[in-house]
Amino acid sequence: MKKLPRIILYVSDQALSKDFYEKILNQKPVLNVPGMTAFKLNENFKLGLMPETGIAKIICPQTKNSELGNGIPRCELYLFVENPEESLINGVNAGPKEISKTTARDWEDTVSYCKDPDGHIIAFAK
Repeated sequence: MKKLPRIILYVSDQALSKDFYEKILNQKPVLNVPGMTAFKLNENFKLGLMPETGIAKIICPQTKNSELGNGIPRCELYLFVENPEESLINGVNAGPKEISKTTARDWEDTVSYCKDPDGHIIAFAK
C-alpha cells in the first residue's frame, strides 16, 4: 500500500479537533487512534491531527514545545470547496471564530477564513 503525503497539525485536544474537522470536511477520519487522527483530503493527500503532548516527546528539547504557540496562527489550511460561504457557516457552527467573510481576492480566488480550536487558519476557496 502506497503511503500518502500529509500535513500534520499539532492540536491541544485530539478529540475536539477530530470532531471539528469531521464537521468542516463532512467526512469521518480514515484513522483515529490515540496519538493520531487522519483525514483523506483527496486520492493523494491526508490531513493528520497529532496531540501537542505527543509531538513534544519527539521534538523537544531541540525545538520549542508547540504548546507555547497554541492559539497563535501557525499555518493555513487552504481548501478548495464548491461553496466557500456555506463552508464558512459550517466551520463557524463547528465552533471556531470567523476571520473573514467570503470575498473575491486579488489572486483570483473567492475565499473565506475561520480558525480551528487551536488557532490554525482555515481558508475555504473557490
